[in-house]
Amino acid sequence: MELADFLRRRREALRPDQMPATAIHPPGRRARRTPGLRREEVAALAGVSTSYYERLEQARAPRPSPQVLAALGTALRLTAVEREHLARLAGQAPPGTDADRVPVPADAHRLLDRLGPVPAYLADERQDIVAWNGAAAALITDFGLLPAKERNTVRLSIRLGGTLCSAPAGAEGEFARQSAAQLRTASARYPANRVLGELVNEFAAHSPDFAAGWRDHDVRPIPTLRKHLRHPELDDLDLDCQTLLLPGTDLRLVMYTAEPGSSSAAALALLGTRSA
Repeated sequence: MELADFLRRRREALRPDQMPATAIHPPGRRARRTPGLRREEVAALAGVSTSYYERLEQARAPRPSPQVLAALGTALRLTAVEREHLARLAGQAPPGTDADRVPVPADAHRLLDRLGPVPAYLADERQDIVAWNGAAAALITDFGLLPAKERNTVRLSIRLGGTLCSAPAGAEGEFARQSAAQLRTASARYPANRVLGELVNEFAAHSPDFAAGWRDHDVRPIPTLRKHLRHPELDDLDLDCQTLLLPGTDLRLVMYTAEPGSSSAAALALLGTRSA
């Protein structure tokens, strides 16, 4: 069902005017009653029969081969991240297990320390914060004082939202949708992980934006997010939240920076001297 839903969502997200004119049926042939491309149009673009593609979206067809997956990825204009997600949903990539999860590498800890005044932390595939530097603790909260299960980026956003951190105008809901995308990717890799399923249910119940992102199978690359923080000592800060994937791990390095020369940058520098 996950594969079928993903294909349908990605098909509906495409606009006919994005596709080659030869692949799209003339408007007069049949009125479009649903958003996106028609199933027969995707089938033609992928070089498969309409009947087979319809069965894929109805979860009634055998799992597609790597060649068909590649063709579908091209037809649906999937990103590299979405292609990998599609392969996992189709069983073309082995599922991960808890044995694949590795401790935080020593060099990752050293990297956090070397970032000095730049607030940074490491989050795993469940969005649990597993390591952090002093600047991050001074900026956000003292993670070491929290129970381990509460050191989770989405749980913290629910608890601190409106009191510490908010999104700038026009970017509301971006963090929740990004979190849904990351957990959607993790769930495809670790389909038997019960904790992931519980987190998804918990977060969806608290955040309509998270629930919408989850339904949409939004597994896009991680963007830079804008954050507005209301710090008890430094007042209001406008920051960029940048996320980098550590190669060979499920860990993501999250860093908070500010525009050079801005008052927020000066405040971060002051925070760095206090946390050193």
